[in-house]
Amino acid sequence: MPTFVKVAQASDLSPGQGKRVDIAGRSLAIFNLDGRYHAIDDACNHRGGPLSEGQVQEEAVVCPWHGAKFSISTGELLGPPGRGSVRSYPTRVNGQDVEVEL
Repeated sequence: MPTFVKVAQASDLSPGQGKRVDIAGRSLAIFNLDGRYHAIDDACNHRGGPLSEGQVQEEAVVCPWHGAKFSISTGELLGPPGRGSVRSYPTRVNGQDVEVEL
């Protein structure tokens, strides 16, 4: 049964910033888009680049290794050389805690 798990404090992420979080055997990239928090798989599906370290461009993140572009809110592939979407995870803020549903 899916459950929400605390992954960060809201104050840990400035707007437009990403952060890698390792939880329950998964590496997630958590992003703050103007106070809205999103979580996607951290590894780009092209060559495994860390999306949490990518450049945020509006509502997308660009993989720092080869430039694949993904939607931060849905994980949808927006530009090559990615090989399709990455998984996105529901998030919520509970007080100051950012939680992800796993």
